Amino acid sequence: MNKKFEFKPSKFISYKDLDELDKCRNIKREDMEKHSNPDFKIRIVEDVTSLFVADCFTRIKESDDLNKKVVIIFPNPWPSAYANIAELCNKFNVNLRNVHTFNMDEWADQDGNVAPLDYKAGLGHAFMKHFWGNINPELRMKEDQVHYFTTENYQDYSKIIEDVGDGGADICYSATGWPGHTAFIDPDTEEFRADTLEQFLEMGSRFVTQHPLTIAENSLFNIFGSSGDVAAVPPCAVTIGPRDIKNARDHFEMHSFSETSGSSWQRMVSRLTLYGPVSLQCPASILQLFKASVYVSEGIARPFECID
Repeated sequence: MNKKFEFKPSKFISYKDLDELDKCRNIKREDMEKHSNPDFKIRIVEDVTSLFVADCFTRIKESDDLNKKVVIIFPNPWPSAYANIAELCNKFNVNLRNVHTFNMDEWADQDGNVAPLDYKAGLGHAFMKHFWGNINPELRMKEDQVHYFTTENYQDYSKIIEDVGDGGADICYSATGWPGHTAFIDPDTEEFRADTLEQFLEMGSRFVTQHPLTIAENSLFNIFGSSGDVAAVPPCAVTIGPRDIKNARDHFEMHSFSETSGSSWQRMVSRLTLYGPVSLQCPASILQLFKASVYVSEGIARPFECID
């Protein structure tokens, strides 16, 4: 007689509700664009990055056409997308005088020192090089309208966003990380410990210790050689807080991290973020509470299979 093999998730894994995990694993492709929040719109598409470029360029062009301020929170790093947005601005002679940008996070060392702009794996470095640096000088926003984390400003970063954005950003672009983070708002960290969801949603920018899965995830990206070199990834970071997600007037979430082999670390956490309970164990799930456009690639939407 075959006996069912059952076990509990490892201790370092934050999401442990076996029923919810099973529910998320088994969501059918035809049900993935449905959600109880009518303002939380999910679409399965072929090319997520192109939609990000188009949406961002449209907002920047509108700010020029209407002579209206736009405040944008950007994910990092995304060199090709940033370069393409800059190229469109140059091609169509779009002036960015009304654009104010905020990078959502940055690396830090164990002593609280934030990575400087000349750190080549830095998130601020990538943004300045591939976005701001590619825009024609006569079209660029003033450099003081480009905001990135420093050792001096990270504790006040949320207030700066609120001051510049009249309460919050106009749009926050984001993508969920392996442990369920948005920005570097990781689960089970001392720095984001809260007793209630309401308390969590009021937390602003801060220094954080990175979750082991966050370090593993980033070791696979090209800024660290795409080689799984976990020792090359800084142990800490600075980040916006849930308060900045809550205050943003619109959200654009992207789920498209997949490998050519068909494997992806994001496939499961995408489902937890979009269809699981809103909880501190998957911080990115707070997006379900707000107005958002969520784009999921066909690769991430693939069903789970055990190949024996």
